[in-house]
Amino acid sequence: MTQEEKVTHWIDLSDENFRVAEDLLKSKHLLQTGFFCHLTIETIFKAYFAKLKDETPPYIHKLARLAQLSGFYDDMSEEQKDFIYKLDPFNIEARYPEYKKMITKSLNIQICEDLLRQTEELQQWIKEKI
Repeated sequence: MTQEEKVTHWIDLSDENFRVAEDLLKSKHLLQTGFFCHLTIETIFKAYFAKLKDETPPYIHKLARLAQLSGFYDDMSEEQKDFIYKLDPFNIEARYPEYKKMITKSLNIQICEDLLRQTEELQQWIKEKI
Protein backbone atom coordinates (compact mmCIF):
# COMPACT_ATOMS: atom_id res chain seq x y z
CA MET A 1 0.00 0.00 0.00
CA THR A 2 1.35 3.42 -0.90
CA GLN A 3 1.58 6.23 1.62
CA GLU A 4 -1.36 8.01 -0.01
CA GLU A 5 -3.45 4.82 0.13
CA LYS A 6 -2.65 4.45 3.84
CA VAL A 7 -3.68 8.04 4.52
CA THR A 8 -6.87 7.59 2.50
CA HIS A 9 -7.64 4.39 4.41
CA TRP A 10 -7.43 6.22 7.76
CA ILE A 11 -9.48 9.18 6.51
CA ASP A 12 -12.18 6.88 5.15
CA LEU A 13 -12.23 4.97 8.43
CA SER A 14 -12.59 8.23 10.35
CA ASP A 15 -15.50 9.29 8.12
CA GLU A 16 -17.17 5.93 8.62
CA ASN A 17 -16.73 6.16 12.39
CA PHE A 18 -18.34 9.60 12.35
CA ARG A 19 -21.36 8.34 10.40
CA VAL A 20 -21.75 5.52 12.93
CA ALA A 21 -21.59 8.05 15.78
CA GLU A 22 -24.36 10.06 14.11
CA ASP A 23 -26.52 6.95 13.73
CA LEU A 24 -25.91 5.91 17.33
CA LEU A 25 -27.00 9.33 18.57
CA LYS A 26 -30.18 9.14 16.49
CA SER A 27 -30.99 5.83 18.16
CA LYS A 28 -30.07 7.30 21.58
CA HIS A 29 -27.10 5.01 22.25
CA LEU A 30 -25.25 7.74 24.11
CA LEU A 31 -22.25 5.87 25.50
CA GLN A 32 -21.60 4.29 22.12
CA THR A 33 -21.90 7.72 20.48
CA GLY A 34 -19.03 8.91 22.66
CA PHE A 35 -17.01 5.81 21.84
CA PHE A 36 -17.38 6.39 18.11
CA CYS A 37 -16.57 10.09 18.50
CA HIS A 38 -13.31 8.93 20.08
CA LEU A 39 -12.71 6.50 17.21
CA THR A 40 -13.39 9.26 14.68
CA ILE A 41 -10.70 11.44 16.21
CA GLU A 42 -8.28 8.59 16.81
CA THR A 43 -8.43 7.50 13.19
CA ILE A 44 -8.12 11.01 11.75
CA PHE A 45 -5.08 11.57 14.00
CA LYS A 46 -3.65 8.32 12.64
CA ALA A 47 -4.29 9.57 9.09
CA TYR A 48 -2.21 12.65 9.87
CA PHE A 49 0.51 10.50 11.45
CA ALA A 50 0.60 8.25 8.35
CA LYS A 51 0.88 11.32 6.11
CA LEU A 52 3.65 12.85 8.20
CA LYS A 53 5.71 9.75 8.94
CA ASP A 54 4.91 7.34 6.07
CA GLU A 55 4.72 4.53 8.60
CA THR A 56 2.04 2.63 10.46
CA PRO A 57 0.58 4.72 13.27
CA PRO A 58 1.35 3.45 16.77
CA TYR A 59 -1.04 1.00 18.38
CA ILE A 60 -2.15 3.48 21.02
CA HIS A 61 -5.48 5.11 21.75
CA LYS A 62 -4.61 8.13 23.91
CA LEU A 63 -5.52 11.09 21.74
CA ALA A 64 -3.10 13.58 23.28
CA ARG A 65 -0.22 11.15 22.79
CA LEU A 66 -1.18 10.61 19.15
CA ALA A 67 -1.32 14.38 18.64
CA GLN A 68 2.10 14.77 20.26
CA LEU A 69 3.66 11.99 18.17
CA SER A 70 2.15 13.58 15.06
CA GLY A 71 3.61 16.96 15.94
CA PHE A 72 0.44 19.05 16.02
CA TYR A 73 -0.43 18.98 19.73
CA ASP A 74 1.19 22.39 20.31
CA ASP A 75 -0.85 23.82 17.41
CA MET A 76 -4.13 22.78 19.03
CA SER A 77 -6.25 25.33 20.85
CA GLU A 78 -6.93 24.86 24.55
CA GLU A 79 -10.53 24.02 23.63
CA GLN A 80 -9.34 21.26 21.29
CA LYS A 81 -6.98 19.89 23.93
CA ASP A 82 -9.75 19.92 26.54
CA PHE A 83 -11.99 18.11 24.10
CA ILE A 84 -9.59 15.24 23.40
CA TYR A 85 -9.09 14.74 27.14
CA LYS A 86 -12.88 14.62 27.48
CA LEU A 87 -13.09 11.93 24.79
CA ASP A 88 -10.38 9.64 26.17
CA PRO A 89 -12.52 7.93 28.83
CA PHE A 90 -14.92 6.73 26.13
CA ASN A 91 -12.25 4.46 24.70
CA ILE A 92 -11.09 2.31 27.59
CA GLU A 93 -12.97 3.21 30.75
CA ALA A 94 -16.39 2.86 29.12
CA ARG A 95 -15.67 -0.84 28.66
CA TYR A 96 -15.47 -1.59 32.38
CA PRO A 97 -18.69 -1.85 34.42
CA GLU A 98 -17.69 0.45 37.27
CA TYR A 99 -16.75 3.27 34.88
CA LYS A 100 -19.43 2.53 32.31
CA LYS A 101 -22.25 3.34 34.74
CA MET A 102 -20.57 6.56 35.83
CA ILE A 103 -19.96 7.76 32.28
CA THR A 104 -23.45 6.75 31.13
CA LYS A 105 -25.06 8.75 33.98
CA SER A 106 -23.16 11.86 32.89
CA LEU A 107 -24.58 11.78 29.35
CA ASN A 108 -27.71 13.17 27.75
CA ILE A 109 -28.74 14.02 24.20
CA GLN A 110 -27.45 17.61 24.39
CA ILE A 111 -24.04 16.53 25.66
CA CYS A 112 -23.74 13.95 22.89
CA GLU A 113 -24.85 16.45 20.26
CA ASP A 114 -22.04 18.72 21.50
CA LEU A 115 -19.57 15.81 21.38
CA LEU A 116 -20.60 15.11 17.81
CA ARG A 117 -20.29 18.77 16.78
CA GLN A 118 -16.85 19.11 18.36
CA THR A 119 -15.77 15.81 16.81
CA GLU A 120 -16.74 17.03 13.37
CA GLU A 121 -14.94 20.34 13.89
CA LEU A 122 -11.71 18.70 15.07
CA GLN A 123 -11.88 16.07 12.33
CA GLN A 124 -12.23 18.84 9.72
CA TRP A 125 -9.33 20.79 11.26
CA ILE A 126 -7.06 17.76 10.88
CA LYS A 127 -8.29 17.06 7.34
CA GLU A 128 -7.31 20.60 6.38
CA LYS A 129 -3.83 19.97 7.80
CA ILE A 130 -3.50 16.78 5.78
